[in-house]
Amino acid sequence: MSQDWNIGEKGRKGIAKKIEHAVLVGLITMHETEEQVKEHLDELEFLALTAGAKTQKIYVQKMQHPNQRTFVGKGKLQEIAKYIEEHEEISMVIFDDDLSGKQVNILEEELKVKILDRSMLILDIFADRAQTAQAKTQVELAQMQYLLPRLRGMWSHLERQRGGIGMRGPGEKEIETDRRIVREKISLLKKQLEKIDLQNFTRRKNRGQLIRVALVGYTNVGKSTIMNIISKSEVFAEDKLFATLDTTVRKVVMGSMPFLLSDTVGFIRKLPHHLVESFKSTLDEVRESDILIHVVDMAHPQFEDHINTVNRTLKDLDALGKPTLLVFNKIDLYRERYFDKYLDKETQEGILTELQENMKKNFEHDNLFVSAIQKENISALREKMRVMIEAQYKIRYPFQVKNW
Repeated sequence: MSQDWNIGEKGRKGIAKKIEHAVLVGLITMHETEEQVKEHLDELEFLALTAGAKTQKIYVQKMQHPNQRTFVGKGKLQEIAKYIEEHEEISMVIFDDDLSGKQVNILEEELKVKILDRSMLILDIFADRAQTAQAKTQVELAQMQYLLPRLRGMWSHLERQRGGIGMRGPGEKEIETDRRIVREKISLLKKQLEKIDLQNFTRRKNRGQLIRVALVGYTNVGKSTIMNIISKSEVFAEDKLFATLDTTVRKVVMGSMPFLLSDTVGFIRKLPHHLVESFKSTLDEVRESDILIHVVDMAHPQFEDHINTVNRTLKDLDALGKPTLLVFNKIDLYRERYFDKYLDKETQEGILTELQENMKKNFEHDNLFVSAIQKENISALREKMRVMIEAQYKIRYPFQVKNW
């Protein structure tokens, strides 16, 4: 997979980051097919690119289960080590599954470069893109929770945040002190989040009784672009994973009917558990919304898997049963990738109509094909949203006459 997006050129300020070079490693186990692992590694390459790393080589190995010490087999590890030795520009190896602290420690000794796993990479991207106090606190909490069980393997010493007389227990080992410091930090961050959540709850209460519409979907499907079109605002949008971390809410008026439209953080497969837990407060906009606009990148070969990933997260948030419109974005790219250039327009429309009916049958929601970039079918999207919002207002205010 070759991607040539430019890192951080849009909407970013400050010193430009130096591009690092990486090797990716994945395993084909009894629970996954070769095609699924290839798709996961393609996504890992995109994650690495988003973080600022260019992939030099990808290694895949078939094993019953990961090696407890080195994740991959001895022969494959030697092969990776030889490649790194021959290419001095490589500064890291990224594994597609979570590593234990012991595995990270052993791999760093063997390969003599930085070792990351998928969760560490995602946490790094989130840390880089967090803008508000809430997002920064959520990411730091997730990082601390991720590192706590890995302290023994990864850290020989944690910089003392507290110390001195009265702070160390009798006979307490350094690793136990480190764990105590991290637990105290986790407790402090949770209290900070509770305070921020209370402020956000008060802010949401002050919005009155407007109908709320939330844009949800897999990462990098075009939610922020659709948000900009519908709300006529300038929400940060970029062709990268997790361009949006903080929920953005805009008041929109269709005709004379007002409602609130929110853009939320995108979901992804193998999202670190601690990150999901930390960001649940950010996703309160989804939980408290009246209508969901589920945006899908229909040009992606695994878009149905993406829908299922998002639905699982929505189920965790108790938001799956809400009125939902499936918006299949990037229809222009879908035609370009999957339609023969000699196929006439009538045949293309017939294929898309059949696909639309199948999607409605499979996912039990009304759907629409659009292109946010080309602004194709946006008027139809507005109309479907208007009908859904008006229906919700009639449910909420059945005895009030509204001239929408």
